[in-house]
Amino acid sequence: MVEDCCCDYETVDAINEEVLHPILQELVTLPFFRYFKVKLWCDCPFWPDDGMCRLRDCSVCECPENEFPEPFKKPYSGLSPDSMICQEGKPQATVDRTLDAKVFKGWIETDNPWTYDDETDNAEMTYVNLQLNPERYTGYTGDSARRIWDSVYKENCPKYPSEEMCQEKKALYKLISGLHSSISVHIAYDYLLDESANLWGHNLPLLYDRVLKYPERVQNLYFTYLFVLRAVTKAADYLEQAEYNTGNPEEDLKTQSLVKQLLYNPKLRSACPLPFDEAKLWQGENGPELKQEIQKQFRNISAIMDCVGCEKCRLWGKLQVLGLGTALKILFSVDGENHLNQSLQLQRNEVIALVNLLNRLSESVNFVHEKGASIEDVIKQQSSSTVKPVFPI
Repeated sequence: MVEDCCCDYETVDAINEEVLHPILQELVTLPFFRYFKVKLWCDCPFWPDDGMCRLRDCSVCECPENEFPEPFKKPYSGLSPDSMICQEGKPQATVDRTLDAKVFKGWIETDNPWTYDDETDNAEMTYVNLQLNPERYTGYTGDSARRIWDSVYKENCPKYPSEEMCQEKKALYKLISGLHSSISVHIAYDYLLDESANLWGHNLPLLYDRVLKYPERVQNLYFTYLFVLRAVTKAADYLEQAEYNTGNPEEDLKTQSLVKQLLYNPKLRSACPLPFDEAKLWQGENGPELKQEIQKQFRNISAIMDCVGCEKCRLWGKLQVLGLGTALKILFSVDGENHLNQSLQLQRNEVIALVNLLNRLSESVNFVHEKGASIEDVIKQQSSSTVKPVFPI
């Protein structure tokens, strides 16, 4: 069994590979889920900005308006080579900002009590096409990257939880550790193997050094995946009735269909009906105070994302922390199985972040499962000493 969860590893791997991963992979490419509203330029609230990552692949480029295609008229196929002037014509760095708030109807703008950003401040927000800005190796390393994770762990959740730690604080640590493991998996999955040849591929020694040789990190990855999956299934009624309107009827109907397949898949419901049982948390007499304390800690973690020096890393850090904050909001603002409790209100950006986070975790679980059994042989053949840590854990 996955510790503190209600499913075993074998079931998670099977359901993820057969059901969840294919649905999520298709869902995040559709218009509603591929555009994320984010503040890319923010002052770090904890220490002065000491320089940005200078590598090309760190950058998220905001292109001139005249480079954008007509929004949602047809499946997005990227910009033509002739019109690409951003980042030396590299599509992985291009930002598509074609959407505005009026495209989406029936969604409210509210702030998430678990996260730091003011989501209602549209003046400082920009739309980013996540498909054009994949989470991958960027060269962001060294003291700046290390300081981010040190601040997350040391100041907001203990790096090494003790047996005496309460269940709630232990869960916070495991969520952050699981997210961190997932990010490391993404970097190893899509690594710049040869910069001069622009050759990308799997870095299996890095995957082993950063994640697989530490059983706790793998366990926490699965824990975080099941935690977020539970939040998505708990909000099923709400997410099913939400309006996925982007002005493209064909794609929007496809989005609604895939969301329902994700929420109500019979194989998932029979194999793992309750991925995580949130009812066991906050039950002591100091539950409300503890909840406020952990909520404050998570808000601090959210704020630290503004200190990430690499722009693309900041984009994905903010998205995934918002996704985690949305999962926390769902699980701890809705009582029991009362899915339509009026206290739960989700905004569009939270739903986008939640589903994209679940997809990233699903990808990580899939890659770990796929490579975990055979990687020992790979490590024997390749020396991991030639690979420098990218995102220190």
